[in-house]
Amino acid sequence: MNVEELKNEGLARELRVTVPAAEINEKVEKKLAELAKTVRLPGFRPGKVPVAHLRRMYGKQVKAEVVEEILRESIQKALEEADLIAAYEPEVEIDGGEEGAKKVIEGDADLSYVMKFEVMPEFEVPEDFSDIKVTRYRVQVPEMELKEALEKVAKQFRDFEDKGEDAPAEEGDRLVVSFVGRIDGEEFEGGSAENVPVELGSGRFISDFEEQLIGAKAGEERVIRVTFPEDYGVEKLAGKEAEFTVKVESVQAPKEQAIDDEFARKLGLEDLETLRERLREELAAEYERTAEAHVRQAVLDALDEKFDFPVPEKLVDYEFEQIWHALQHQMQENGTTFEDEGTTEEEARKEYREIAERRVRLGLVIGAIGREAGVEVTEQELQQALIAKARQYPGQEQQVIEFYQKTPEALVELRAPIFESKVLDHILSQAEVEEKEVTPEELERIVEEEEETSEAGAKKEKAASEDA
Repeated sequence: MNVEELKNEGLARELRVTVPAAEINEKVEKKLAELAKTVRLPGFRPGKVPVAHLRRMYGKQVKAEVVEEILRESIQKALEEADLIAAYEPEVEIDGGEEGAKKVIEGDADLSYVMKFEVMPEFEVPEDFSDIKVTRYRVQVPEMELKEALEKVAKQFRDFEDKGEDAPAEEGDRLVVSFVGRIDGEEFEGGSAENVPVELGSGRFISDFEEQLIGAKAGEERVIRVTFPEDYGVEKLAGKEAEFTVKVESVQAPKEQAIDDEFARKLGLEDLETLRERLREELAAEYERTAEAHVRQAVLDALDEKFDFPVPEKLVDYEFEQIWHALQHQMQENGTTFEDEGTTEEEARKEYREIAERRVRLGLVIGAIGREAGVEVTEQELQQALIAKARQYPGQEQQVIEFYQKTPEALVELRAPIFESKVLDHILSQAEVEEKEVTPEELERIVEEEEETSEAGAKKEKAASEDA
């Protein structure tokens, strides 16, 4: 095998690799000889099929398999000989294209191809990260917020009582209804139900369904017309107009719910104080998640300032396409344009490509730091992530698990955030972290302000300064 360097510019490389036809033929003959020992053909005893006969019957098929195998092996050997690490799977162009490949398989030509790729950039990982300084904010849950949370729970679990046959339904009332749904005059699957509770104003039913029941009385029958949202979960119903014949079985008004020990016991807790502490913990955990996300973003911003090196263009292209696709989908959903955002498509493309470049660079940095620190994602951590993912799709958990188990690249997507989180934990263990107590309002303001100067915000400021 011969390897010749054709291009060496920045991270871009091109190598010409040539594998002599004689070497290919030698491997083909070896494989045919091995096949002759095991193949079973009519008229021949096991292990006694002549190689010449196998060559006539399976020669081209075997040679194609050998060429494919040699191609994979030679790519790896070429990288090893050149002492290079490819940033992604090299692009391969066989001399002569399909016609050239055909000649190789027929034994009329050497296997000669050009492999194009970019190498992994080189950068130095610091021995420690004690020079990184970040602030971790702590929030004490305000009593007023705890009071509002208690009232919300009380409202959620309050009891209802019948208003009487002639009493009209008002917002906040609960109706028990039976209905039959039709599209184009035909009943559809899942469109009918009996004795279903509907709390007016809750927004749990599709738009306009609850509103058209205001004023209804027990025993009344109404025809309600609605349109399913374009993004409705059941594809065959999305965007369709439907008509529901609804019978109101009863109209119920909410009862005042006392917030006391008895109410707490109704929820399965010991007393009101236990309920208060449980809610306080949940609210505190939410603030902690926000603060932790903020401190991790601060670490990423610090790494972005610390490292500056060229990144593989193809990786940036891929990341940009992911971002751009998500952006276009969001704009389509919201019915907005670039003009609405005060920019142009050209400016937006430039901005988001810079974001893509940042993400690729940070990904390479996180990977290198993790390798240096010996960070690993355990099988148990991966399984926990898989279970959490499956729970996002009620009723389809098993299908989701099977999909990830059969799709290695999908499992990599589950592994990546776990790995990044553990690397950030490693950096935070060495960084200078200041603890600071703030109010919920202060935390919200800090997060909003610093988001403006991180990833997207920083790029916008940069673009603006360049235009000026």
